Amino acid sequence: MHRLAAATCCLIMATGLGCASTQLADKSHEELHGTWTATAAQRDGKAADDVVGHRLAFTDSRFQILSKDGKTLYAGTVGADPSAKPAAINFEHTEGDLKGKTWKGIYALDGDALTICDNAQNPDQDRPAAFEADSGSGYVLITFERAKP
Repeated sequence: MHRLAAATCCLIMATGLGCASTQLADKSHEELHGTWTATAAQRDGKAADDVVGHRLAFTDSRFQILSKDGKTLYAGTVGADPSAKPAAINFEHTEGDLKGKTWKGIYALDGDALTICDNAQNPDQDRPAAFEADSGSGYVLITFERAKP
């Protein structure tokens, strides 16, 4: 019985991840398109001031994270499931040191404010369930503001 429950759980999780990989080119994700600037960040219970000022850009099904001086830090494809509670987002790295790794996160959009909590510290960790980056959690919590054109 235990194996059946585990298999059912894996099937449910796999189905959920399939939903989370919906690409941003879909009209339902249009509100995320554009460039966002990190205004606050927390990593493992501490301020992550090194992240403040980074820019996150969404174009169709791609993401790119740029440093304050405009250098590409991370890039790849992005998928989201806005119907999940909380909304789910995946950052699949297609280049650089993290090529082949996926950050799993959650997001909340409120007008021109975007909050993302993900497992960037440890891509092998589960997706966060809440917008918290407490000490020892391994999660990163970042607040973004939509960049003005």
